Amino acid sequence: MSEGIMTTTKTFSTILIANRGEIACRIIKTAKAQGYHTVAIYSPIDSNSPHVKLADTAIALGDNNVENSYLNSDKIFIAAKVSNADAIHPGYGFFSENADFALRCSEQNITFIGPSSEAIRMMGCKRQAKLAMLAADVPCIPGYEGETQNDSALLQQAERIQWPVMIKASAGGGGRGMRLVHNKNDFIEQLPLARSEASKAFGSDDVILEKALINARHIEVQIFADHFGNVIYLGERDCTLQRRHQKIIEEAPSPVVNETLRTAMGQAAVKAAKTCHYVGAGTVEFLLDQQQNFYFLEMNTRLQ
Repeated sequence: MSEGIMTTTKTFSTILIANRGEIACRIIKTAKAQGYHTVAIYSPIDSNSPHVKLADTAIALGDNNVENSYLNSDKIFIAAKVSNADAIHPGYGFFSENADFALRCSEQNITFIGPSSEAIRMMGCKRQAKLAMLAADVPCIPGYEGETQNDSALLQQAERIQWPVMIKASAGGGGRGMRLVHNKNDFIEQLPLARSEASKAFGSDDVILEKALINARHIEVQIFADHFGNVIYLGERDCTLQRRHQKIIEEAPSPVVNETLRTAMGQAAVKAAKTCHYVGAGTVEFLLDQQQNFYFLEMNTRLQ
């Protein structure tokens, strides 16, 4: 279970790991221990890599360019067909949060070891995810998630929220399309920059707005869910130490989370997963303010 292998309503016997490196090795070892036949994929430069040697079968992708190998879905599905793989594990990165890839697996009667395409799509859109969490009564940061996206309406909403405000790209993460603004002039200057960055990175310039929580801690809760509606939460990770919105150090357990708070955050994470009918390993991220109030931030729909 540790690498995302789960009980499903459909049985499978051969797993293609659509990844490379240490995560592919971890998945292969776990899958083999559970009796599954494993298939590795590799580009020429990786032909002698550990994941290739560990797998029962290895399929060459024929190009060192990652866009034409590990990120080429056509080649991956050809490899699955050649190797008779009836399941694909994406690991993390690459196709792990790609709703279209998960849907294509379903269409080709291949088990995607992870969440459904619908869950990936919902949680991949900050606006849709937050609306779903609000409807499920999961604590959320006050803000604006509306469809009206013209500049004047967004400015009006930012002033309603009150400064400081975070501008966030609705369609993505990783700090791209994100700006912290402290006043009206700052907002007017930063909004088009955030929109442009979001459009280039994610193909959409839609944004959401949130009240900026200053000196908040970034806490992540690991969850696992099966096809029968069962969801559990494990420990939390404190990811507060970041640079440019990218985590540098993860500390587990968090030094500021007590048992009462841990239980509350865990139950909220489970509720978030059940709201989108989640399956597999996932991470629900929260912000924790200085008064020990926590708020849903986003969900990573993949093994982490």
